Amino acid sequence: MNSIGYYPGCSLSGGGIELDLSIRGLAQLAEVELREIDDWNCCGATAAHNLDHNLAIALPYRILALAEKQGLGEVLAPCAACFSRLKGTNVRLERSGDLKAKMQTIVDLPYSGSVKILSITEFLNRLMELGLADKLPKKLTGLKVAPYYGCLLSRGEDIVSDDAESPSAMEAALRATGAEVVDWNFATECCGGGFSMSLTDAVLDLSNAILADAKAAGADCIVTGCPMCHSNLDMRQLKIQSSGMGQYDMPVLYLSEVLGLAAGMGCDQLGLNRHFIPAMALAHRFDPPPQAAETAEAVSDQRSN
Repeated sequence: MNSIGYYPGCSLSGGGIELDLSIRGLAQLAEVELREIDDWNCCGATAAHNLDHNLAIALPYRILALAEKQGLGEVLAPCAACFSRLKGTNVRLERSGDLKAKMQTIVDLPYSGSVKILSITEFLNRLMELGLADKLPKKLTGLKVAPYYGCLLSRGEDIVSDDAESPSAMEAALRATGAEVVDWNFATECCGGGFSMSLTDAVLDLSNAILADAKAAGADCIVTGCPMCHSNLDMRQLKIQSSGMGQYDMPVLYLSEVLGLAAGMGCDQLGLNRHFIPAMALAHRFDPPPQAAETAEAVSDQRSN
């Protein structure tokens, strides 16, 4: 795989920029070109299908049609919501020729259905198989991680191929870094998703339960592939803690950030400095800042003498 289509979506240029930074860094390390779809639009995420069914299909249809027109056979959609909307639209179009004809009329672009959509876990696992696993010099030994799939990386008939009750798509990659994957109960529980603004209290309750279970399982951090889940568990964690629901200080990392850390990529390059719940202390366990590294080396020299 020398190149692949890339659909960053809205989140990866804003609140989920860490995911974009780390994905691009890993792709460069693996010598895979990300070909961003020209003139892409919002996929509609969780909002459009609550407002207008035709719009909810037309938005991702246009993205797929553009990708096909630009010769992109496969497209990476790192955001779990974008992945679900794009692949879900492919599934709906395959099931209904009438829907495909209707969308072609609305969007005024043909689409044969040839574009394959990859999730973040599918893409990163493929990179690992193609040699990225041999480019992870820093073993994250002692790091206990709770892989969190949420709704959109574990559910969806003909969309997600993983086990909906017990998904495992992240685990091989995480173990390859030397991290320990903890057993926990909330890997597929909903964080509240797009209700973060409209039903914030419900999101706080749901996210609090996820954080509490990760902490009880002994996790040092939660690992996800969804910008909305990341936002609810990272940003909303501040409100959860200030309201007295629980004290966690639980960093929430993207799967690509964990792999990037094991690959020796810098914390700023991965976006680890951008989190609401500080992730730098955790990262510095394996990638100490220059001054700390020099101090540790000096202490080691003194002991050897």
